[in-house]
Amino acid sequence: MTLYLRHYWKDERLAFPSATNKSMTFDGRLVKKIWVPDVFFVHSKRSFIHDTTTDNIMLRVFPDGHVLYSLRVTVTAACNMDFSRFPLDSQTCTLELESYAYTDEDLMLYWKSGDESLSTDDRISLSQFLIQKFHTTSRLAFYSSTGWYNRLYINFTLRRHIFFFLLQTYFPATLMVMLSWVSFWIDRRAVPARVSLGITTVLTMSTIITGVNASMPRVSYIKAVDIYLWVSFVFVFLSVLEYAAVNYLTTVRDGKDRKLREKLKEQSQTLPCTCGMPHTKTMMLDGMYSEADANSLAGYTRASMAAEDPSDKQEQMVVHLTLDNESTETKKKGIRSFRIIQNTHTIDTYSRMIFPGAYILFNLIYWCVYC
Repeated sequence: MTLYLRHYWKDERLAFPSATNKSMTFDGRLVKKIWVPDVFFVHSKRSFIHDTTTDNIMLRVFPDGHVLYSLRVTVTAACNMDFSRFPLDSQTCTLELESYAYTDEDLMLYWKSGDESLSTDDRISLSQFLIQKFHTTSRLAFYSSTGWYNRLYINFTLRRHIFFFLLQTYFPATLMVMLSWVSFWIDRRAVPARVSLGITTVLTMSTIITGVNASMPRVSYIKAVDIYLWVSFVFVFLSVLEYAAVNYLTTVRDGKDRKLREKLKEQSQTLPCTCGMPHTKTMMLDGMYSEADANSLAGYTRASMAAEDPSDKQEQMVVHLTLDNESTETKKKGIRSFRIIQNTHTIDTYSRMIFPGAYILFNLIYWCVYC
């Protein structure tokens, strides 16, 4: 921060007679010839007095010996911050002033007008923070080797602007999670489409997390933005695992369906003659299939059912199925379209509701806790 640091004190040695009671103003050359307070910034990492075009120092002496000593200083000071609520956080930074050589027995420092001693330009604004308030305090500081010193404090309360992080972090992460849900509406047999969509969203979330952490101090605790990004990453990753489960179950049921069709094809070759029955076909099913399974076959209506042999009654049964009065081409299409596995898997159907609902619930809890 850049500030005008003004000191006030009275040195009777500098008093002078004046008929008009007007003060006298001097530049920095006189400072080296009189006594001035040796104030420094305690936690300063770097500070300097501006010297363009000359040293920005002003000394004003009044006839009764009062002195005003002003200088323009830029200070880079340390501020201990807690990022556990970042970027929805507020920080309190302190600028501390203290005499370097004089203890409290030699020099007393105090604010001339309390909080009114501080004044800022209303046009001053920070890119990341909003200055909510500032106030002054003073207390003694103890050093074991030198003693007690007066210390003045300027306390700034800063609140971080959230809009930048909404655009750069929260909105992209939310959109990636929503994009991962698109795979629930894609045909489960479209493996390249769903796998590429899942991998793309996972890699994008990893890039967002890496970019946020690259601009942050390496702290050992979890930040608020970490919670949001990692939960979003988990949702994206679970959508990939969801398709892995769907694909595995589809493969298993396709295998069972293929074996069933092969068994039906083999058994249809051993059916008894049904001569004289127009538009009739016969299928033999193992005894493990129920009557409801036989009735559910698409494209057929049940005509009759009879057992071949009483000894084989528990093993197999003959089902006579009469075709509807349709064209031969329609009959073939009906046979080919017979499927046990439906196109929309149950897991995808439930995921369309569970994933958005859970993510909305997480957002409600997150913003209620941190805002």
